[in-house]
Amino acid sequence: VQLQASGGGLVQAGGSLRLSCAASGFIFSINALAWFRQAPGKQRELVAGITGSGVTNYAGSVKGRFTISRDNAKNTVYLQMNSLKPEDTAVYYCNAWAVPVGYALPNDYWGQGTEVTVSS
Repeated sequence: VQLQASGGGLVQAGGSLRLSCAASGFIFSINALAWFRQAPGKQRELVAGITGSGVTNYAGSVKGRFTISRDNAKNTVYLQMNSLKPEDTAVYYCNAWAVPVGYALPNDYWGQGTEVTVSS
């Protein structure tokens, strides 16, 4: 299972970006999907997650500004980020808890990261 993230870039404070992450490979099922981020000098943190049934959860710092969604037909997860702040600057990573074809249990998979920079 491979994850390919895209959509990062440079944006002014108050602006918006939409991140996408497509899963490919021999996938039997994808359970949960999530976005994490890691700012310079800080630990990686959960930004938002979504279960297979569409239940979502958000970090308190992004609640009301970010929206996570998924397209199961395309094996893709999105992160709509509005009202961006300089403190949202980080490398954003997508994460999938997925079951590859031929396996009985899910494994943890990570995308390569996409950089988001918010200028003040």
